[in-house]
This record gives sequence, C-alpha cells and structure tokens, in this order.
Amino acid sequence: MNDEDRLLPWHEQSTAGLIPEAGNARKYETGGWRTYLPIRDGEKCVQCLRCYFVCPDSSVLMSDEGKVLVEFDLRYCKGCGICASECPPKAQAIKMLYEADLEKGGE
Repeated sequence: MNDEDRLLPWHEQSTAGLIPEAGNARKYETGGWRTYLPIRDGEKCVQCLRCYFVCPDSSVLMSDEGKVLVEFDLRYCKGCGICASECPPKAQAIKMLYEADLEKGGE
C-alpha cells in the first residue's frame, strides 16, 4: 500500500471537523456489494447529464469530448439507482437490473 492510499491514524487527522478534500468512494472500491446494476440504452439517452451530476460516487464516466456516459465505473457503483430515477421520464435511458439475474443470463 502506498502512502496515498493509506488512511490517516487519529493523531494525524484534521481537528475541528475540517474536511480537507471532497468525500467520495475513490479510495474504496464499493461495487462488490452492489445488488442492482445500471444499464444504459444509448439510443434513448438525450445527453442531459443528470446522471453524471447526481451520482454520489462519481461512477458515471464521460468521454474526453464531454459526452456523458461512456460507461459506468462498476468498481464504485453501489447500485443505488439515483441515476435511473433522475433520468428524464421521456427518455428512461437507464434501468436498474438485478445483478444476479444478469449473471444467470436473464434480463
């Protein structure tokens, strides 16, 4: 483990509740305990960026050209479904599917 990935012991922590950096799951791969998996239909996506801005774990990836959703970063996606619930009703480009069903080959 390198120093960048190391969690600070209590005596090296900031005092008075200071938060030195934005909190997210970048240091912790949390995708392993996901139950539901986001599936995006590229034909329906209207590139509104809602999913990108509401994802609490920055799991919605964009291309270098600024187009939303090259893919989901499943190392960090917890399957919370916020992206799907915020997808515009007319588009409904993101569906949450039960991951165990996908592993069995069903949908």
